[in-house]
Amino acid sequence: MTTRELPPVAELTEQQQRGWHCIWCQERLRFGDDINLGEQRARPASGAAYSWFPRACADGAACAKREAGEQ
Repeated sequence: MTTRELPPVAELTEQQQRGWHCIWCQERLRFGDDINLGEQRARPASGAAYSWFPRACADGAACAKREAGEQ
């Protein structure tokens, strides 16, 4: 499980919010190659609260390289 603070949901793509892509490096995720970060609740200043489902790459080192642009 990650100890990093999750990024603000408003800064993420729909794919990241829905758990299809990693919230850190934006890599497309496949079942089993990910870490489920649990259902999160967003409470915008206006509008209704909603759930979002962040996931991250299981390979933290590769994810960090992609996030840093090192591919």
